[in-house]
Amino acid sequence: MIPPEVFLTFILMLSVFLGFELISKVPATLHTPLMSGANAISGITLVGAIGLAGTGNHDLSNWLGAAAVGLATINVVGGYLVTDRMLAMFKKKEN
Repeated sequence: MIPPEVFLTFILMLSVFLGFELISKVPATLHTPLMSGANAISGITLVGAIGLAGTGNHDLSNWLGAAAVGLATINVVGGYLVTDRMLAMFKKKEN
């Protein structure tokens, strides 16, 4: 039987390789819209991080949850800001 650590490491390496290959195939004109949308959608990560941070335990998981809340919040806010800036580029300018 394969130890869980080996299996999870294999999944991590596979996802890193697959992600690199997929991102490198995306044209530059589509990269920013796709990434800003993905960052904005990652609010799901924020909900999970809040759930982990709010367990009431005073151990490592509580600190990791708090760090995850901070990083996920930066990711979501950045995604919305980039998306808003991109959409502003397509608005007609008023004279």
